[in-house]
Amino acid sequence: MFSMFVYTNNYLKCGIVRVSHFHEREYKFSTRAPCKYSFQPAFVGTHDLIDRRKLHFQARGSKYHKMSSQVMEKTESNVAVEDSLRDLPLSNSYETAMEALSSLITRQKRGTPSSVGGKYGKFDRMQMYLKILNLEEHIPELKIIHVAGTKGKGSTCAFCEAILRECGFRTGLFTSPHLIDVRERFRIDGFDISEDKFLLHFWDCWNQLKEHVSDDLPMPPLFQFLTVLAFKIFVCEKVDVAIIEVGLGGKRDSTNVIKEPVVCGITPLGMDHTEVLGNTLGCIASHKAGIFKQDNPESNMPEAFLRGLTTAHLYGRAQVVHDSSSNCHFGSAPADNSSGDLIFYLDGAHSPESMEVCAKWFSSAVQESKQLPNLSSSSHDVESMKEVWGNGYIQSERGNTNESNKISKKILLFNCMEVRDPQILLPQLVSTCASSGTYFSKAIFVPSISTYNKVTSGTSAIPSGISNQDLSWQFSLQRLWEKIIHGIEGDVVLDESSKLDSAETLPPREFLYEDASRCSPADGNLACSSVISSLPLTIKWLRDCVRENPTLRIRVLVTGSLHLVGDVLKLLKR
Repeated sequence: MFSMFVYTNNYLKCGIVRVSHFHEREYKFSTRAPCKYSFQPAFVGTHDLIDRRKLHFQARGSKYHKMSSQVMEKTESNVAVEDSLRDLPLSNSYETAMEALSSLITRQKRGTPSSVGGKYGKFDRMQMYLKILNLEEHIPELKIIHVAGTKGKGSTCAFCEAILRECGFRTGLFTSPHLIDVRERFRIDGFDISEDKFLLHFWDCWNQLKEHVSDDLPMPPLFQFLTVLAFKIFVCEKVDVAIIEVGLGGKRDSTNVIKEPVVCGITPLGMDHTEVLGNTLGCIASHKAGIFKQDNPESNMPEAFLRGLTTAHLYGRAQVVHDSSSNCHFGSAPADNSSGDLIFYLDGAHSPESMEVCAKWFSSAVQESKQLPNLSSSSHDVESMKEVWGNGYIQSERGNTNESNKISKKILLFNCMEVRDPQILLPQLVSTCASSGTYFSKAIFVPSISTYNKVTSGTSAIPSGISNQDLSWQFSLQRLWEKIIHGIEGDVVLDESSKLDSAETLPPREFLYEDASRCSPADGNLACSSVISSLPLTIKWLRDCVRENPTLRIRVLVTGSLHLVGDVLKLLKR
């Protein structure tokens, strides 16, 4: 999957090779140690947060001061820290932290340049931020695995984390982006960092950096702040090894302040972020290779590595969620058949390479290819293929009576960012699925909920609908889909009556059963697809469909965007 380069003076060993060297805790904290905690979100400022939040914490200032003093006396004890945090108003403080993070967003849309003031460049700023937090002397003591690449960085990091945990190491993992909650970016021993520990480290970083901001050195932009926060968390939590995913590129990425990693990994390359990295694989490879340090290749794969690979997981990548009515079942089948089945297959694929893998995974997961006719050029099989496309479902002939009566519909729920090329992504998805005998009954195109100008938590409110939503991008995706499905060349003209006029408009239930032969894009009759203006409305509509029809099984592939996948996961958990 990726090349590994081990630094000669900093070995990471496991299994049959020596482990003792790695377990040595050589953390020589000076009097300027980075793990002295400040709980009060004091330096948020009127330009960063709303006045209500500011007043909330001012009213409790004395309480925070007393608690902070108590904890300062026992900074080496995690138990003391957690005990002292029990009385903190965590939910309020956490939402305030989200607002503070949102104030660090320096661009409103993907592909637009990030504008950071001051006279220093990115790496100079990073070094100064690390020095302010007293981290510069402790980061070299961390054993770090540094991973770059175009596709599979997050999965590779998750595999590394799981392998090392199987070997008995205490792990820290920093990845991006998050899907539901920002704490997903920071994992300790395989779990998202707890809310209280996140707040502990977050406000300490925030307050110290706020004390030192100036015209020359502003607050770091969002990703840079999160990177600094990751280093602080891993140093203070005394992890044995930290796995760090590169944010963008490698050579100029904020994570590349790592000078002596034990391993550098490069995953497969592809054409992505070309507006920053260049429009050739050579240019992109040059950026990724910027994390390379002195090499010393190692081979052999201990058994613990294999166990780790089987236990690794990452939200929103090849994830299956069973949803029965209002009850969600993550990773297991619903308990009863009183209503239809609604199953979500979530994968944040957004490049041609990952879309091909996603399509193969989905085709395998739905396990219906064995029940399809062997399509060839014979007239009988051509008619069979038309029946599959036209009726949009396959009726199971195996299993118990209840299962055999289930009408299976495969639905695509899709959105992608406008910097992506759907003219490559959607044909790749359709052709790869079709090669395995998997066909979509319908496609639904929706806007994502997530925005570029705010960081939200897992408990943040979700709008049920968005008025005056611009759906022009979704309609262009729909037109492209109709062209692919019907093999139409040139532009597809949509009649104005086929567009949604209201944010509350939903397809009729009959949409799921309409024969595709009635679909005539040139006449504006788009029976193969629909645009829905709101993701919450879409989920509700799907749930209503299966709730009202116990013979229906809807399998929904959610792909094209990690933002969309994260939004769906958040809704399903509600």
